[in-house]
Parts: sequence; C-alpha cells; structure tokens
Amino acid sequence: MQRVYLDNAATTPLDKEVIAEMTNVMENFFGNPSAIHALGREVRTLVEKARKTVSGILNAAPSEIFFTSGGTEADNMAIRCGIAAYGIRHAITSKIEHHAVEQTLHNLLRDGVIDKLSFVGIDEKGNVDYDHLEELLRENERSFVSLMHANNELGTLTDMERVGAICEAYHAIYHADTVQTMGHYVHDVKKLKAHFLVCAAHKLHGPKGAGFLYVNSKIKIPPMIYGGAQERNMRGGTENVYGIVGLAKALQIAYADMERHQQYIQSLKDYLKNRLETEVPGVTFNGETDPDKSLYTVLNVSFPEMEMADMLLFNLDINGICASGGSACSSGSNIGSHVLSGIGADPNRPSVRFSFSKYNTREELDYVVEKVKQVVQQNVNA
Repeated sequence: MQRVYLDNAATTPLDKEVIAEMTNVMENFFGNPSAIHALGREVRTLVEKARKTVSGILNAAPSEIFFTSGGTEADNMAIRCGIAAYGIRHAITSKIEHHAVEQTLHNLLRDGVIDKLSFVGIDEKGNVDYDHLEELLRENERSFVSLMHANNELGTLTDMERVGAICEAYHAIYHADTVQTMGHYVHDVKKLKAHFLVCAAHKLHGPKGAGFLYVNSKIKIPPMIYGGAQERNMRGGTENVYGIVGLAKALQIAYADMERHQQYIQSLKDYLKNRLETEVPGVTFNGETDPDKSLYTVLNVSFPEMEMADMLLFNLDINGICASGGSACSSGSNIGSHVLSGIGADPNRPSVRFSFSKYNTREELDYVVEKVKQVVQQNVNA
C-alpha cells in the first residue's frame, strides 16, 4: 500500500544530513559538557558552536539563545518567566493559540499570578484585529502579549513586525510563538521587536526533544528549571547535545535553500487546493489561502457533512494517508478543535489539515485526491 505523509505540521522526517551530524556526535563525543576535562570541553564546544550557528541565522547574540526540550518548554519559559520578571498582571492572547500558550496563561490566571486575561479579536480566517490589540493595550496596565506567527491548524499568518511595533508603543512584553514558522521564513530579531521567539527542531526536519528560546537582551528573566548551571544558569539539566547539534544543522539547511523550498511547497499546496476544489463538491478551506497571508506548508480543508464524519481520518489512514484533524497536541480529545471553534467553523463538517514538506510530490497528491474522493462519496451518499 502506498503511504503518503501529509502531517508535517505535527512533525517532519529527519533530514539525512541532520542524521549524519547527530550520528557523528553520538559515536565520537560522549563527555558531559559541564565537565572541565578534555572530553567535556570537546562537547561544550559543540554546544556553543550550535548556539553561534542559531544566533547568527537569527541576527541575534549567542547570549540570547537558550536551548530547551522543544517549543512547549520554550513557550512556557517565555510566558511564566517573562510575566514573573516584571510582575505583569495582564496578558493578551487569542482564542486560537496553541495549547502550550493557551493553557499556560489560563493556569496563571487560575493561580492568581495574573489578574486578567484578554483575548484579541480574530476574524473568520484567523486574522488578528490589530486595532483591537492596540485598544486592549491602551486600556490596561503594562501587558504581556502572546500571539503566534502562524496558526498551526489554519496556517494564517500574523504580521509580527506590526504586532512588535504596537507592543513597543505601549511598553508591552511580546512573545511570538514561531514554532510553525522557524526555518520556513527569515526571522531577523533586529527587525521584529519581539522579546521572545521559540523553535522546535522537529518542525524543520530536525530531531524531536530539541528547541530553543530567544530572549531579547533588553530584558532579564529568571530560570524556569532549577538544578544546575547549564544554559548560563537559566535551565538546569544536562544538555541534549545530540539534539542541539541536530537542531543547528537543520536550521542551517532550512536557511540555505529556503526560497526554493518555499516555492516548491507552495506549488504543492496550490495544486492540492485546486484539485480538491474541482473534484470534491462542497469542500471549503479554513484560514487564509492568500499566499502572502498564509503559511505555505498548511492547508485546512472542510468537507461536506457526512455519515460517520469522525471516521474520515481513519478512512484516510487505512488508505495510507497520514493527515490530521487539527493540532497534533489535541489527539485523543473528544471536544474538537478549539481553533476551528474559535473562528466559528461549522461543527457538523469534518476538517482535515494537510501539511507539506520538501519531500512530498505531486504524484502523492494525485493519490490523495483519488482516495479522498472515494471516501467522501462513500460517506456522503451513505
């Protein structure tokens, strides 16, 4: 059976060059990077070389990069430590953020760390209402703003430079969840005016369990994890050296060929969208589809109401098609997608998120369209 992987927003396959880089470290460098002897110093050099690679790509200082276990930890560290450092009592986010942001802020509100949590307006495509954001900042004391660069289910992009400028005008702390876009777009921290950016390596053909948090040098935050002097006393625990090296290599590869991959993957997204529109009656698309306003790796499709709608993904799976009904972090949830609910999507229509990478082909998408047509016809006419 043919297998087609279209769940790259959840995780991506490892690049072979990344595997080779990590394998070399696993085989030849086993010292603890905190040790002062030669074997430890060798490994410390690898970690610091990776930090310089990442900081150079982002136009940041090496001291602004802190390695983490991934995007969720980085989001938590930015939000919890940023709010604690400045005694902020008011936070602003949207109702379609990743659970790593949404649940963290709700818990801070529940625990009395913040007094108020405001939600900026969004439209039916997931676009932020920038005027409302400014209104919320104007009406409240100093705020912490957490808005993602690209929605992980819809693909809708937020204008980070615009948000950064608005936050700067009101002295707000700005955290941008860039998990879905790191390695897919250029992030120049000198231009963005963001205080925090995050990365999860497995979203850009790097390893799972590795990520980083960028912390603008203009602000200082306390650690979230205590227990050691690692990451310049900011994150206790022995470093995931293999993951850190793999992350840096994956980011290097992504930036080296970014424009070509953008064009190629966008062409795949357009191709699938056009074929589904033409050949599957009643499909619509969630989020922005304008290439300038939408992440080129994500296409969210709503299908007509059908019998056994909850079996749509299962039927695709048994035909060898790996896709998602929403955020991978919601798997197993029976309450549906909070993102689709947040934009007012029809709860009676099943939706599928197809997400692409440089390894996908048009031939795979032709197979997907044929199988989708069969599954939809069987269930709509049931």
